[in-house]
Amino acid sequence: MPSTLFSPPPLDLELVTNEIHVWRASLDQPISRFHRLRQTLSMDEQMRAERFHFEKDRKRFIVGRGILRTILGRYLNVEPARLQFCYGKNGKPMLADTFSKMAIFFNMSGSERLALYAFSRDGEIGVDIEKIYDHAERDQIADQFFSVRESAVFRALPETMKKEAFFNCWTRKEAFIKAIGDGLSRSLDKFDVSLAPGESAKLLRIEGDSKGASRWSIQELESASGYVAALAIEGRIKQLNCLQWLE
Repeated sequence: MPSTLFSPPPLDLELVTNEIHVWRASLDQPISRFHRLRQTLSMDEQMRAERFHFEKDRKRFIVGRGILRTILGRYLNVEPARLQFCYGKNGKPMLADTFSKMAIFFNMSGSERLALYAFSRDGEIGVDIEKIYDHAERDQIADQFFSVRESAVFRALPETMKKEAFFNCWTRKEAFIKAIGDGLSRSLDKFDVSLAPGESAKLLRIEGDSKGASRWSIQELESASGYVAALAIEGRIKQLNCLQWLE
């Protein structure tokens, strides 16, 4: 797995073209910071938070959205609570028209206690992080959701490599789906990604688009021990900066 160093952000934080920023943050924050982040949320975000059944999930949603607003506010020099979002047809958040002229693309993903946030000036971006665990129905899920090629590669691997390979495949596919904003409307078995441990992360094929895969880059991210993560963006990844949220 590649080495990814998450460093404190500079005081003069700026996101320029041909640059990608990926932030890592803990979703378990002290109560004082939790209340401060909650105050940045819009009414609809607060209502959405209240629909979570478990308090842990509710708090992590609030923290996750509050951190997203805080980071975006720093890039745009806007108070986090003033930011307005709109949503694509499959629920992908984006800046509302009031702020769209500032041209910043973003995506976030959370799993257990960790979240990743990805930002770019150059086009749509997707990120996914998953906590690694032993899944009792791993092979059945692979048969159902992986492509024919991916399933063949997965089943040919030694048993000791399958857990990592499964989450490699899942995060890379999710990052791509989130980048294009298709959500569940695009079948996961209609495109191929690399998945074998030690193999470079890559989008290999998109069904019905012979040249489509070559237009995309997928990057494996070393987010934390026990997690697998991936980033997807159209075009080449020219400069990737990984930052640790510390506020």
